[in-house]
Amino acid sequence: MLKRILKAIQPRDEVPPASVPAGERVYAIGDIHGRLDRFDELLAMIDADNAARAPARTHLILLGDLVDRGPDSAGVIRRAMELASTRSDVRFLRGNHEELFLTALEGQAKAMRIFCQVGGRETLLSYGMSRRDYDNATFEALKEAAPSVVPAEHLAFLAGFEDSIVIGDYVFVHAGVRPGVAIEDQLPSDLRWIRREFLDHRGPFGKMVVHGHTITADVDMRPNRIGIDTGAYASGRLTALALEDTAHWFLQTKKDESTDRNAGATNATMAAQ
Repeated sequence: MLKRILKAIQPRDEVPPASVPAGERVYAIGDIHGRLDRFDELLAMIDADNAARAPARTHLILLGDLVDRGPDSAGVIRRAMELASTRSDVRFLRGNHEELFLTALEGQAKAMRIFCQVGGRETLLSYGMSRRDYDNATFEALKEAAPSVVPAEHLAFLAGFEDSIVIGDYVFVHAGVRPGVAIEDQLPSDLRWIRREFLDHRGPFGKMVVHGHTITADVDMRPNRIGIDTGAYASGRLTALALEDTAHWFLQTKKDESTDRNAGATNATMAAQ
């Protein structure tokens, strides 16, 4: 009788753990936001981790938001371009900050204003625009001046970023997906910008979603999604998710020392997105 009762309460259709194809290994990096120092550090950690494991077909995915807020967006883009030219296993997703950057540099004053309000100032300064010129310029003037400091090849590189990547049971996106919409039918605007509708959804999405965009103090691991934006620009903690078969693990840079001393200010900055 007890065996029959226990059998009756067992889930009838247990969902198998998400996996990537056999013989493949994936490393996905969260939002970098101009932290070239942490990006280089995490790349070295990934290379060491990969070398210590059995040979596999490796994928390196950057989830977007390479630019803005941190001190060296130009350096991050240059490093990403070097990776693209020397490795065949690296892919890039376009985040909402890349979208704003491209739109602002197309000559739209309104887009330039929004871009500057969310960290574009630091991006333009990283390309060599002086603080004095930036501070004295109107958004209209910045719209005219920005193309002279940002190389066209950098913009072309960002314009080639993908909207989503599917590997096995995982879909990699920048911000998230809209519940109830098939992965292949998702709108680019949702993939780059969605937040609350995605974060609050408790049901399945069809794939395990790996995303950035929304800052959390540490990895946000849920049954239907994995968030790995750990606020590197403010905290120094840049995170990579690693996947192989049904296993997963994380690689992280250490938090900045100043973060621990000023935790309240850092948390407020993160909450402001």
